[in-house]
Amino acid sequence: MFKRRHPYLFFILVFTAIVSITSVTVNIISGVADPDGAQKGEKVGIIEVKGVILDSKNIIDQLKTFRENDSIKAVVVRVESPGGAVGPSQEIYTEIRRTIAVKPVIASMGAIAASGGYYVSAATDGIMANPGTITGSIGVIMEFANFSEMFEKIGIYSEIVKSGEYKDIGSPFKDLSGDEEKLLQRFVDSVHDQFVSDVAAGREMSLEEVHELADGMIFSGEYAQNAGLVDRLGNFNDAVDWAGEKAGIEDDIVRVYPPREKLSYLRKILEITASEMESTFYRIHSGSVKGGYLYTP
Repeated sequence: MFKRRHPYLFFILVFTAIVSITSVTVNIISGVADPDGAQKGEKVGIIEVKGVILDSKNIIDQLKTFRENDSIKAVVVRVESPGGAVGPSQEIYTEIRRTIAVKPVIASMGAIAASGGYYVSAATDGIMANPGTITGSIGVIMEFANFSEMFEKIGIYSEIVKSGEYKDIGSPFKDLSGDEEKLLQRFVDSVHDQFVSDVAAGREMSLEEVHELADGMIFSGEYAQNAGLVDRLGNFNDAVDWAGEKAGIEDDIVRVYPPREKLSYLRKILEITASEMESTFYRIHSGSVKGGYLYTP
């Protein structure tokens, strides 16, 4: 009878073989499932903004590709995001504004499109939301942890050498001074004004109208429509049809998604897990400055 002298090695080899076969299969499938090349006709590009917005490169590249592709007549940006960092949200906003000068772009809001999610939506030609979509939350927040009293109780003290008066602003080892609070408030107000200004430009509203709604409050899609922040109520299919209508498409619409990056099966699992952990962390700590990011909660 055959005996496995190294059961752990045998398990590793079997597991590796299974992962390799699955990875090849997934990559083959993702390689042939390219609707842009497989179907002809009037096309609408679909771009997904999902999860916390911390990086804009992929979305910017997708917008540029669809903008320069003459066979893509319009673009739908599907937004499922609670918000994110200000910088990447502004970069996506800017790229959408460049795109609407060439072809129609419609935002389709899913379960949540708030804060940074609303920021990018406001750049489009029109916004479609569900009646119960969570949106709005037009605001900016900075939050710092202060462990100074706890550190003092357990005898931990910091020695700081800095190049300027405000270089250690927000340090968890000390309280904010009055001047530091004023400086940070000016900074937050400045970024908030940028948010309000961009929403006003995108929605063709006055600054005063947007300021009345820009206190950080969340709205339902139905309320947002009544307030002028959303144009129509409907689902993703309705948004695609609307984009086709704006582009003058009369026949059936072919939906085109950006090519998927060919990832190994294991990497796919790791990225999905990381994304879920990131989203959970953001939901728990929404609106905080962490790792150097300023969030629009």
